[in-house]
Amino acid sequence: MIDAFERSAGNTPKAPAIYHFDRIISFGELDDLASRCAALLGNWGIGKGDRVAVSLQNDPEFAIVQLGAWKRGAILVPLNPMFKEREIAYHLADSGARVWIVLKADHAEQARASGVERVVIASDMMAQLAGQQPETGDRVDVGPEDIALLVYTSGTTGPAKGAIILHRNVAFNAEVYRTWMQIGPGDVILGLAPLFHITGLVAQLALSQAAGIPLMLFHRFDAAEVLRLARKWRPTMCVAAITAYIALMNESGECPDFLPKCFSGGAPVAPSLTDRFQARFGTYIHNIYGLTESASPTHAVPLGARAPVDPVSGALSIGVPVQNCDAKIIGLEDPDKEMAPGEAGELALKGPMIFPGYWNKPEESERAFHNGYFRTGDVAIMDEQGWFYLVDRKKDMIIASGFKVWPREVEDTLYQHPGVQEAAVIGVPDEYRGETVKAFVALKEECVGRVLEADIVLFCKERMAAYKYPREVVFVAEIPKTATGKFLRRELRGS
Repeated sequence: MIDAFERSAGNTPKAPAIYHFDRIISFGELDDLASRCAALLGNWGIGKGDRVAVSLQNDPEFAIVQLGAWKRGAILVPLNPMFKEREIAYHLADSGARVWIVLKADHAEQARASGVERVVIASDMMAQLAGQQPETGDRVDVGPEDIALLVYTSGTTGPAKGAIILHRNVAFNAEVYRTWMQIGPGDVILGLAPLFHITGLVAQLALSQAAGIPLMLFHRFDAAEVLRLARKWRPTMCVAAITAYIALMNESGECPDFLPKCFSGGAPVAPSLTDRFQARFGTYIHNIYGLTESASPTHAVPLGARAPVDPVSGALSIGVPVQNCDAKIIGLEDPDKEMAPGEAGELALKGPMIFPGYWNKPEESERAFHNGYFRTGDVAIMDEQGWFYLVDRKKDMIIASGFKVWPREVEDTLYQHPGVQEAAVIGVPDEYRGETVKAFVALKEECVGRVLEADIVLFCKERMAAYKYPREVVFVAEIPKTATGKFLRRELRGS
């Protein structure tokens, strides 16, 4: 990946690499800053295989540290800047990071206690780079099998695990994005995903660096600022969680009349939401699917096509496998059984984008694979035409009166209600049914106090089988989410 970036910088040094708010950073400037960063890391004793942790927002400093670490052959460990002390200590200790680069040094003492040798504030680092001169020896050889990233899973159901992402994993899926989305010299990436997430790392940073096109960044997501900057820089491509698109839909103001290449992944997408977005912005949101362990995409709806809807589950298709991805549906109880079209099972994947395993967790790594295929833990269906549909997470399935209920299907129905802004569903114990369905709903502002719990229950009852519709509805101001837009069902279960 670092070779790919340096080719882009060498070919078009004056071309814009990053639009940061209203500022432009060229590929030549970014390469120079990255080389200075590599020299600084070298002064600190960082070499090949060492881990460099970053807790930064969507700012140029993130890309500078990422590229500087790769020039040294080091491994970037991107961390959520919203982590608290306990989370910081866990990730730093588990990764064995030697350097931690942060926005502010609130947790410096705790970081040092976890084994980190040096805590650096990003602004201080940038000041040091101004006087740091790069030298030829700072750049080391990096190969396809070297580790590029140690990206921790979101930990929505348990302790986070560090997924080992190789340079070839990143490079392959950067090329997948380039070809699948027909990226060319005139394209501009809208950076809605956090850079510490696999989508931000691959669909934004890696794609921009390998294809030589600009990436639009603005610290943290703000819907009004996104619309303002989109009118200025005219982005053409975006991959983001559906929650980001919902926020843009709910933002008043002038709409950009461009951004033709919209893709959504990371959280389920209801068909009604894609219709609403297209009505507001004139753009169809193409579904896309991937995981941390697959370095982003394994499935996507082809550009210009519309995803079909599964008539049984009501799920919008996640698309078809991307180039070189071998995908199949295996039995939920018997992984040796391959399911026929239309039958639900666990999605299993194999290909050059799949990671080799988890950091320092050989048993977890072994359990993650079966006969060479990575077991995603997602329940899916493939139809006769080869379209894949994500039904739900295996662990989130609800058994009500002996019937299987997938939260995704209930959520899709809830989103059809005109007053619903966000919705999430869980199973709760029930003496009669074993489990029953409980829905958490965030209403649109104008509907608060006007739409009642009974209205939501009746709406679903009229559209779903008796065992599926929610028996309990709780109104909340907002559904709790990870920083990347995934709903945190574990927090809802404690409500």
